[in-house]
Amino acid sequence: MAIESRQQVRRYFDAFGDAEWHRLTDDVAGRVSLEVHRRFLARFVRPGDRVLEVGAGPGRFTTELAALGASIVVTDLSPVQLAFNEERLRGGAADASVERREIVDVCDTSRYADGEFDLVLAYGGPLSYAFEQAGDALRGLLRITRPGGLVVGSVMSLLGVWRHFLPGVVKAAEAIGEDANDLILRTGDLRRKGDQDGHVCQMFRHRDLAALIRAAGGEIVAATASNWASLGDPDTLTALESDPDRWARFLEHEIAACQEPGAVDGGTHILFACVALRTE
Repeated sequence: MAIESRQQVRRYFDAFGDAEWHRLTDDVAGRVSLEVHRRFLARFVRPGDRVLEVGAGPGRFTTELAALGASIVVTDLSPVQLAFNEERLRGGAADASVERREIVDVCDTSRYADGEFDLVLAYGGPLSYAFEQAGDALRGLLRITRPGGLVVGSVMSLLGVWRHFLPGVVKAAEAIGEDANDLILRTGDLRRKGDQDGHVCQMFRHRDLAALIRAAGGEIVAATASNWASLGDPDTLTALESDPDRWARFLEHEIAACQEPGAVDGGTHILFACVALRTE
């Protein structure tokens, strides 16, 4: 199943194409999520850091890494997404910060040396597409970070997705059956939908993510939801966004709320930073 799953993920993102660039800007909740991602990343990247970006897509966070002063090895499972990354950044200031681009599966980082990078960025949920190999994949990402270096990433949130997309979940349960839906809510595995061509991923509770990181030899140092209040009424959010002062205040409150222990499971994604626990 693992090989078939990886092929399905690649086909999905090949077909998704340049829409990935707009995913975090097309609606107001997405723009909040983008700001949460940006500010979380800025906490950990320092000028001069050498960063491996896994699942880089068309370059939304490649440009952020470049603006933070990082030197970047850009990778993606999808050759289509990697080509869009090159196209989007070509001729711009960020492109000068890219060392090279490579097709890389998060499940196989064996080409990189131990401790080669100051930080590994895995936004966009590449670990959510690793399924049974997620633990080994994370272990590999921790291996290639220097002592004290961080893996910063995101996974799809089981409880947050269920809360936000409840009408769609109920409709899907009618189509696939309540037993299959119960299994998805227990395991977070969207392959249980039986959709051979659409979007599948592994969703996590925060406790599941923490256990995965511990088993891989790491420790969470920070975590946040991608959204909290901003998954509410879009008309209210749009009105707030139209007033720069109120919007800035809202973002400060929202970003603080997303980091509260009771809210980390409540967004569509869980963002995390983790460090390897060195035994030597």
